[in-house]
Amino acid sequence: MSSYIAKPSEIDRKWYVLDAEGKTLGRLASEAASILRGKKKPIYTPFIDTGDYVIVINAEKIQVTGKKAQKKIYKSYSGYPGGLKEVSFQELQKKKPEEIIRHAVKGMMPKGPLGRKMYKKLKVYVGPEHIHEAQKPEVWEF
Repeated sequence: MSSYIAKPSEIDRKWYVLDAEGKTLGRLASEAASILRGKKKPIYTPFIDTGDYVIVINAEKIQVTGKKAQKKIYKSYSGYPGGLKEVSFQELQKKKPEEIIRHAVKGMMPKGPLGRKMYKKLKVYVGPEHIHEAQKPEVWEF
């Protein structure tokens, strides 16, 4: 008996909508990463992109537990001396709330070319509207 290996031509991709309103950041990000990788499907194959598209709406209403809202810091480094930039969770939530979810999901994806390809199927929007109505996305409850 041999294991089933999904062929790229057999993969049927769907679109799912996740509502971030009132959800915890880590739980939402892990669910989105799991869908993007295809781990919720019976045809999951680790070395092939079998995942679906994920649309996250209401990114500005994501929550964190404990004192993370005050203490969590996002860092970026340009590579030049003095090029370290630090932004707190609260500042980032005011300016670019979609970047919080993108950062969390990206950290849960595989590192390398396949992980980057899977990550491109994530779409994050501020507010309840998105531009993917033509794809007929289904609401994902968790």
